[in-house]
Amino acid sequence: MNFQTEQLRTFLAVLEHGTFDAAARTLHVSASAVSQRIKAMEQAAGQVLLQRTTPIQSTAPGAVVHKLARQLRQLEADAAAELGLAGATAAIPLVVNADSLATWFVDALAAVPSESGLTFEVLREDEQHSAGLLRSGAVMAAVTATPDAVQGCSVVPLGALRYRAVASAGFLRRWFPDGVDTAHFAIAPAIQFDRSDTLQSNFFAAVAGAGLTAPQHFIPDTLQFAAAVRAGLGWGLMPEVHCAGELRAGSLVELVPGRVTGIPLYWQRWKIQSVALDLLTAAVTTTAAAALS
Repeated sequence: MNFQTEQLRTFLAVLEHGTFDAAARTLHVSASAVSQRIKAMEQAAGQVLLQRTTPIQSTAPGAVVHKLARQLRQLEADAAAELGLAGATAAIPLVVNADSLATWFVDALAAVPSESGLTFEVLREDEQHSAGLLRSGAVMAAVTATPDAVQGCSVVPLGALRYRAVASAGFLRRWFPDGVDTAHFAIAPAIQFDRSDTLQSNFFAAVAGAGLTAPQHFIPDTLQFAAAVRAGLGWGLMPEVHCAGELRAGSLVELVPGRVTGIPLYWQRWKIQSVALDLLTAAVTTTAAAALS
């Protein structure tokens, strides 16, 4: 099975733009030519590679080809950059959890040498689920909670992102008038990031020895999550860097004073020789070493 370079470029364009017509406009060819290239690839692979949905998505076999196409494009971009050719860079797709993105990861991107000309396409996903995007070929690198390397990737520990379980002073007065105890904790509203978030549930189980059944709000944005905690909608775990000042000022209060929840993070990237990925990895690991415990 040998895919031609133009076929792989076409495959990428279809997935990135969602339709054959949009891919054709980007590639300056007809939609019929795009369709013919994809059909030729599927015949060579002996499998359906794309789901003809709106937008078009890859099948499981197509995810393998998607990863191959991205790797080829990055290697071409690296070679062109080393040759000093203009317009050589392509955005590096990567996935990062929301709290890392809101606390330290932008500093890592800023630490990549500007003369490299690199650009990035950052996807946001929970650290417990980001490895799946690596497996699918949708991204080339990820901040993840998975210590085991995804097939075809290398993994480096970054450190732990530290959290404190906090609530506003007014919330504590209302729900815990006599101090935090299991009975009141079981009914006090909690704030979750989204329905895949397990931080609050795990914290509650560790402290109370039971499942979290209290009313819950879902606020899928790190800054607005913190705003909801400050507004007294519920208690929640906030990155230490986001709540340290307010804890000192007394506007936020720890539910269990001194108890820190650390979430270990790892950097996984494709195991290919790529100057761009090497530069990004160096920036991420250096920044994480300073920002994480």
